[in-house]
Amino acid sequence: MKSVALISAALMLAAVRPAVSLERPVVVELFTSQSCSSCPPAEALIGRLAHEGAEVLPLAFHVTYWNHLDWRDPYSLPAATARQNDYAARFGGPSYTPQAVIDGQAGLVGSDEAALRSAIAQARSAGASVPVTLARDGSRLTARVGAGRGAGRVLLIGFDPSHTSRVLRGENAGRTLEQANVVRAIQDLGPWSGAAAIVEAAAPAGETAALLLQAEDGRILGAARLDERPGAVAGGLR
Repeated sequence: MKSVALISAALMLAAVRPAVSLERPVVVELFTSQSCSSCPPAEALIGRLAHEGAEVLPLAFHVTYWNHLDWRDPYSLPAATARQNDYAARFGGPSYTPQAVIDGQAGLVGSDEAALRSAIAQARSAGASVPVTLARDGSRLTARVGAGRGAGRVLLIGFDPSHTSRVLRGENAGRTLEQANVVRAIQDLGPWSGAAAIVEAAAPAGETAALLLQAEDGRILGAARLDERPGAVAGGLR
């Protein structure tokens, strides 16, 4: 682990009064690296969350700053490192691995299952969200964002559901890593200012995709997985 700094639980939505439950998955972002010996337990936790149902959307962002060692993570992305640095600036702490960020509002050690599940539960009671959907329309994707209050960005995340990697060098030399929901691309589809919107985009790198609506202060306002069902319509906003 590069750092063991833990963001105070007071930052975990404590200022937000519980309202109705979210009608979208809670987004859990794990910042990780194949070169980090403390990361496999956090990645295993992300894998469990990925198989527990639709109430949580876990995404593994592989950072680049471990690549100076003997092993280069083949899934590392400069955009993942930049995204974590943005969170570090908001939270007032350093970037480290494994770090989990819950709904853009709370950062904690990604292998701490009790703290992670507690933060997920708090996020679920944080109030209503902005409805978003993502569906395939021929060779392109159609993203729909509902109306709401505030402003933010619409982000298209391409990811692979699973990878098995044999690490030959570095801190995890000789280990076979099972990694879930590995992010392969982060695409900014543009600003959102509160009005309903429809955006079409080419499918990003990755086997599937998710749509995030993120407020200017980092809060996740809306989230949806790509709907790959036959005959699915790019819509369904409530």
